[in-house]
Amino acid sequence: MDADWFLETVAADGSRLMHEIGSLPYRVGRDPANDLVEATMGLSRRHAELGADISGRLRLTDLDSTNGSFVNRQRVHGSVLLADDDVIHFAQAEFRIRRRDDGLTILQRAPAGDGERTLLVAPGRALSENFVPHEREFKELLRGQGLSGALQPIVDMRTRTLQAYEWLGRGRHPELPQSPIHLFHMAARLGRESELSQAFRELGIRIVAARGEGTTLFVNTHPKETFDEGFLQTLARVQEQPGAPRLVVEVHETAVMEVARMKELAARLEGIGVRFAYDDFGAGQARLNELGEVPAHFVKFDMGLIRGIDLASERKQKVVADLVRLVTELGSVPLAEGVETEAEAEICRQMGFQLVQGYLTGKPVPVDASGAAPAPPPSPVPPPKA
Repeated sequence: MDADWFLETVAADGSRLMHEIGSLPYRVGRDPANDLVEATMGLSRRHAELGADISGRLRLTDLDSTNGSFVNRQRVHGSVLLADDDVIHFAQAEFRIRRRDDGLTILQRAPAGDGERTLLVAPGRALSENFVPHEREFKELLRGQGLSGALQPIVDMRTRTLQAYEWLGRGRHPELPQSPIHLFHMAARLGRESELSQAFRELGIRIVAARGEGTTLFVNTHPKETFDEGFLQTLARVQEQPGAPRLVVEVHETAVMEVARMKELAARLEGIGVRFAYDDFGAGQARLNELGEVPAHFVKFDMGLIRGIDLASERKQKVVADLVRLVTELGSVPLAEGVETEAEAEICRQMGFQLVQGYLTGKPVPVDASGAAPAPPPSPVPPPKA
């Protein structure tokens, strides 16, 4: 059994403390006889113990504590095997299990007075969140293990001919959520949103480049990376690669508000031959001032405006039609997102939308994350005959 295990915790001043797990079993509780003595509210006198497992891993056993032990925020009933970077709560005391690292500072807290009673923690009291469960697996994801995605066609509104794809990042790591929204929530807690966005984007570009077709590819950006110099340098390098797709960078609406920086970004993107689109147009404020100051090559109208547009009031239809006309007059290409029915598509066509993206004309098609060329998507639905 490898004894080089530690429990990491966060002190009141924000510093990290490492408690070395010596001989096993290693007991945790308020009683001074425990190996790790904590005076945290809700901890039992003999709360839990860590022991050796035949697999070489540690096993945590809850000793019928009053307020419970939790691994990755799931309550332990009996015992459970632990893995590196698992987040453990002994009642309200939060730790992360770690293996030895030469850079760690090892401290062992002195036994603390504990009082005579175990305090009962209210059932609704939330567990602390100093650590993020499955951080090790998330780092694997950033290195490419478990990344995946899908390509969704973007087609001409009138002819339904293929014009481009949008790359939609996905997860397929067995220990992590597949939803990109949940993965970005996790990235936010770790402060690594830009890294996740870049990892998704680079995978999509690599896969599409393998097809060698000079495809136009819409790729997403995270607001935290939009104006970052490293982001622009990466795009420039990508453009120089053989078979690189013709990129369209989708700019999140929260970044559009910064007009001066958007002007600079637009100039830089033009210099490296990358076009850009305003994403989710109309989801919040219409951003007409920004659109007038820095016209995008494409404006993607939010699906919230498009869904059921055929059943919407004349007033709403007029508002959307006026926005489409304004976008067109500014030299941008209007794109309707989320179109699912022919009735919606027909109203959008009458309004002057030039491009369409949605389940009607092509659902997202999963691709091979290994880098192999994906199978071609099914042909977009042709427009109805007049």
